[in-house]
Amino acid sequence: MTFAVTATLLTAPLFTTAQPASADATSTDVTVNTRAALATVPSTAVGVNHAVWDSYLGTNEVADTLHNAGVRMMRYPGGSYSDIYHWADNTAPGGYVAPNTDFDHFMSGVNRAGAQAIVIANYGTGSAQEAAGWVRYANVTKNYGVKYWEIGNENYGNGHYGSNWEADDHADKSPAGYANEVVAYADAMKAVDPTVKIGVVLTTPGNWPDGLVAGGDAGTWNQVVLSIAGPHVDFAILHWYPGGSSATEALSKTDQITDISWLARQQINQYAGKPLGIAITEMNTGWGQNTQPGALFAADAYAQLLENGVFTVDFWDVHNGPTTARTIAGQQDFEDFGILSSGTCTADNVCEPAVNTPFAPYYALQLLSKAAAPGDQLVRASSSDPLIGVHAARKANGDLAFLLLNRDPDNDRTVTLHYDGFTPAAGAPTVLTYTNGAASATTSSTGTAITQTLPKYSLTTVIVHPAALPVGPPNAPGQPVASNVTDTAATITWPAATGGTKYEIYRQNGTTSEQWGETTGTSFTVHNLVPGTRYTLNVVNRNNAGQVSWSSAPLNFQTGTPAAAPCAVKFADVNDWGNGYVASVDITNTGTSPIASWNLSFTWPTAWQSFNGGWSGNWSASGRTVTVSNVDYNGALAPGAATNIGFVAGYSGPNVLPPRFTLNGQLCRTLS
Repeated sequence: MTFAVTATLLTAPLFTTAQPASADATSTDVTVNTRAALATVPSTAVGVNHAVWDSYLGTNEVADTLHNAGVRMMRYPGGSYSDIYHWADNTAPGGYVAPNTDFDHFMSGVNRAGAQAIVIANYGTGSAQEAAGWVRYANVTKNYGVKYWEIGNENYGNGHYGSNWEADDHADKSPAGYANEVVAYADAMKAVDPTVKIGVVLTTPGNWPDGLVAGGDAGTWNQVVLSIAGPHVDFAILHWYPGGSSATEALSKTDQITDISWLARQQINQYAGKPLGIAITEMNTGWGQNTQPGALFAADAYAQLLENGVFTVDFWDVHNGPTTARTIAGQQDFEDFGILSSGTCTADNVCEPAVNTPFAPYYALQLLSKAAAPGDQLVRASSSDPLIGVHAARKANGDLAFLLLNRDPDNDRTVTLHYDGFTPAAGAPTVLTYTNGAASATTSSTGTAITQTLPKYSLTTVIVHPAALPVGPPNAPGQPVASNVTDTAATITWPAATGGTKYEIYRQNGTTSEQWGETTGTSFTVHNLVPGTRYTLNVVNRNNAGQVSWSSAPLNFQTGTPAAAPCAVKFADVNDWGNGYVASVDITNTGTSPIASWNLSFTWPTAWQSFNGGWSGNWSASGRTVTVSNVDYNGALAPGAATNIGFVAGYSGPNVLPPRFTLNGQLCRTLS
């Protein structure tokens, strides 16, 4: 994404004295389980985009303001401009480049903010040699140590699928053409500095053009790109603009994050031949970009993406410029994708606040960074009310932090905090709050470790101290892996850890940890699993004194379906158009007895998938469950016989295909 901006400068205060919340509040239970660990926060977690058309790029004022929000990753030279930008002479033919926005000015701001850089090499109008020259200048000549390099920006938007916004001078604009060039870029850049990490552009699951196969291609963009370039690169690049025409719709989009992450990793594992990190290098909401809905979205989206192991989330962008002024939640919104005001006016002369005044999402990043700093371990937390969002992090000094979101625009909410695996200290915790329309966040010591009142439409970080710090606890086990995964069993192994006498294996069931077993070794086989089901587990290390380590990193895996089932189903997306597809379903009698008639049933994995009509069967749908029975000509299936049926499906988010099918009440084997 690229927009131009003009600006003048002012830095806003970051914290002021807290004001008391209303005493009239509705109560909600919030639960945290410190043994149900999610990802550890990386040093690159909180990022933003910088663009060469921004005249304040790299300035001390901007760098200091971003530093105070916890920003530790900065992307350059800016969205689609990246595919027309030439670093050596700081030009972008066909676009505007502001003075003093060259690479050295950018790196000056990065270094002042204590951040890292992620740089986009020009794929559209550049070359592998130009990119290698940039690596040489950055890391050999100037010793900047730029680790992360992307190859192009949204290159699937080059016209190959119809829409054409991304510059691309290559004759071959197919995913194979892009992937082969990425290999050349990666080889040339790593020949200069073997330590650099190269990123490849993918489509985000559930977002255009994910699922589309253009004429002449061997598969989707991700399938082709990963199959060719995957072995040569180090991370995958996704952009996410989920949209929304109301606050309720926009804020609900974060429900898609777990499945987006799951599908992206499934595609990487299937086609790349090795694990790749995932970077969300552009993200913003579609509603209330400058007001409280934008802040609530940003806080929730950053936290969930980091919980799912994304190593950086880069907000689009620092300065962007106003579009249309309107009132949202009682506050002036400018539909400005910048995190800081550009200080300019709309076409009908409604002007933004002074340049560099933070918009509401800025404070979302600030409160998130206070709750979950680099090195903190994110842990599972839940709320009894969907209007109250919660994320939690275990800190190296023993503290526990909550990021609490009150999505209720009309009412304060009292939350009661419940703990598993942590005993809070008495006394008031540290509380940081950002309320609707506030000019800054507030900080205070208020409430207790058990009860907090959240102002309406607010973001709150609560930092709780432990009642006592353990002395010499055992070390945490390393990353578990799953092998020999069947429909009902899996073998879990992990690197050994010191200081303990046994390991305990726990499944995450929401905020409840279900112990699967314990062992003195570093391997455990679990049985009695449910076929076609995702599991998340952690391993902890316990010593003779009863002290428990921090949890291992999470392991996510999915069981298969029974190999010896009396039926088999092959479900395929055979013609996808971006928000729907034609599904082909093959049903095979793999048993020893003939089937006189049949009834097939499956359940959609997500709430945004739908059945829109089928053929060769009597179809019906109720909620997420889809059922089809035979018609007169395809009911009889002898052993080994098969029949094909089909239907039209719709989706408005990541399209996770159904993993389980039952035929006449018996679970079938699912074929890929």
